[in-house]
Amino acid sequence: MFERTMDSPVGKLRVTEVDGAITAVNWGQGRMDDTPLLQDAVRQLQDYFAGERKAFDLPLRVDGSEFQQAVCDAMSAIPFGYTRTYGEIAKDLGVPAQAVGGACGGNPIPIIIPCHRVMGAKGLTGFSGAGGVETKVALLRLEGAGGFLL
Repeated sequence: MFERTMDSPVGKLRVTEVDGAITAVNWGQGRMDDTPLLQDAVRQLQDYFAGERKAFDLPLRVDGSEFQQAVCDAMSAIPFGYTRTYGEIAKDLGVPAQAVGGACGGNPIPIIIPCHRVMGAKGLTGFSGAGGVETKVALLRLEGAGGFLL
């Protein structure tokens, strides 16, 4: 396992690599390992925060159940600047919206897998990353996403 910490507009982010894939993004300080993949991930995140990147091109691995992986795939399919609701994703997957909410909250690779683009039926909901809903709002504003309630 390797990890690299970077500064971002939403706080220090710790990116983790295991066996050639990004497996986690967490808030907080970590080691400063130096691998080509971590360098690329940090560069792509910096480009995203600078408004120069709308999609990530990194090998990802979600360690979790088949359902967790399906929800992460559904979140990854939401385009930059757009949002979907828990209910819309739940309908696509044939599961309850609450289950999708739990899987979104358990997303191990936030920002890169854009759980911040998922809303409640009545608008803005919580966010499991540091800073909570304010971080979610900051990421949505960065993307110019409309249709959410403050």
